[in-house]
Amino acid sequence: MKQRIKNIVEINDNKASKFFAIFIQVLILISIVTFTIETTPDLEPNTRFILSVIEIFCVVVFTVEYLLRIYVTNKKLRFIFSFYGIIDLLAILPFYLSFGVDLRSLRALRFLRLFRVFKLVRYNRALNHFTKAITSAKEEILLFLFITLILIYFAAVGIYYFENEAQPEHFSSILDSLWWSIVTLTTVGYGDVYPITAGGKIFTFFILLIGLGIVAIPTGIISSALTKSVDHSETEK
Repeated sequence: MKQRIKNIVEINDNKASKFFAIFIQVLILISIVTFTIETTPDLEPNTRFILSVIEIFCVVVFTVEYLLRIYVTNKKLRFIFSFYGIIDLLAILPFYLSFGVDLRSLRALRFLRLFRVFKLVRYNRALNHFTKAITSAKEEILLFLFITLILIYFAAVGIYYFENEAQPEHFSSILDSLWWSIVTLTTVGYGDVYPITAGGKIFTFFILLIGLGIVAIPTGIISSALTKSVDHSETEK
């Protein structure tokens, strides 16, 4: 019985497993849609009741799925604390936390229902490739993030010294300058804070060039890792 359930719950080539995977994916999408509709103001009571019934049904199915996955796995603690295990738990946690507790104090936890989106990763090969790519390139990504943080601070210090006297209301300290630094390096450019001195404008020019590279680097890292992941999968076949 345990092996039969495992063949259904885990992704396999049999029809039962494929049907189960599609069923869960459809429920995830339905749950996301109902969550979105619930935020609409002035909903009719009947509509809210229907949405609640759908939510309860989805949570029950997700809970059964979560418990079955724990039941069939040989390393239960490893699964519980794995990426998928944590996502599965967070997908149902807000519903159970609401019992016997003032719902108003738990509204902030409703966003955890969004973690159901990540449940789709388990059933999508393309998303699985992306997850593997992120995992394989995590050292390069962490190094990139560390260098980016250094550049953000460097840019904040530089613009502070160029613009502090000219615009003390916007660049009163290095901490205040960090907003400009982040916006500029990410090439967002809201235009709410900008340099007016010649030195500040020249400095900004070079920061913008660096920002273009910052945007491109992670794309290259992930693209390379994705290619390796796909090639590895094709080789295994």
